[in-house]
Amino acid sequence: MAAPAVEATAATALRSVIRRARKAAEHVGRDPERVRVVAVSKTKPVSLIRQIYDAGHRCFGENYVQEFIDKAPQLPEDIEWHFVGHLQSNKAKTLLAKVPNLAMVEGVDGEKVANHLDRAVSSLGRHPLKVLVQVNTSGEACEYITTEFSSRKLISFSGFIQWLSVCLFLKTDAAKSGIEPSSVVELARHVKMHCPNLVFSGLMTIGMPDYTSTPQNFRTLTNCRADVCKALGMSEDQFELSMGMSGDFEQAIEMGSTNVRVGSTIFGPRDYPKKPT
Repeated sequence: MAAPAVEATAATALRSVIRRARKAAEHVGRDPERVRVVAVSKTKPVSLIRQIYDAGHRCFGENYVQEFIDKAPQLPEDIEWHFVGHLQSNKAKTLLAKVPNLAMVEGVDGEKVANHLDRAVSSLGRHPLKVLVQVNTSGEACEYITTEFSSRKLISFSGFIQWLSVCLFLKTDAAKSGIEPSSVVELARHVKMHCPNLVFSGLMTIGMPDYTSTPQNFRTLTNCRADVCKALGMSEDQFELSMGMSGDFEQAIEMGSTNVRVGSTIFGPRDYPKKPT
């Protein structure tokens, strides 16, 4: 159970995040009501989530299926839950069955998981599920920085080497979640046309492997939105862009995000279990 002081601090932090999100939207002439703050509560106790709920917030996100299905039944049913990140296909039905108030999956990164979600919604007889297609924008961000270095020398050589090491990390499995921008239209079309129990609602990106983002990550996602809307005849005004986290959500909002995922800024550092030595 979280200490009362921690809970009070989290509630204060939530209010600050919401004020900052509204200010960022207003700064670029956007309607603040069109920006959603998802309080990402992974690794945090139910008592702390309940404190944020009691402060008036209703939209929460989780990243790990087992943790999610353990915590959600202990909390009020009017919470709007989001699953954020890569979802294994074989866990789709379990997640939907255990969390009936799951409002959105932010992490459809292939036809297989889309099909599993579609069948699970149908078999459980629940209302259609909103989904966002997850896009891996990291590769294009690395390419952009590399180009800038070679053409304009905008960063030092040591800085370039450091960035190159991050780009190489993209080849690891941990960074592969999300489809390449060139495949976004095809997957979006599949969800929209062949998954009648899913509501294709937009796109999301994690950003870089270390969970930071660059303006190029955000630009890539907005470019993908334009491509999908043109191909599928959708209005950009009704299209979700989930981008921006604790360190960059204000910039993301200024660049068009409708959905920011804020965890540590609200809840404090993650409480990951220590690995046995």
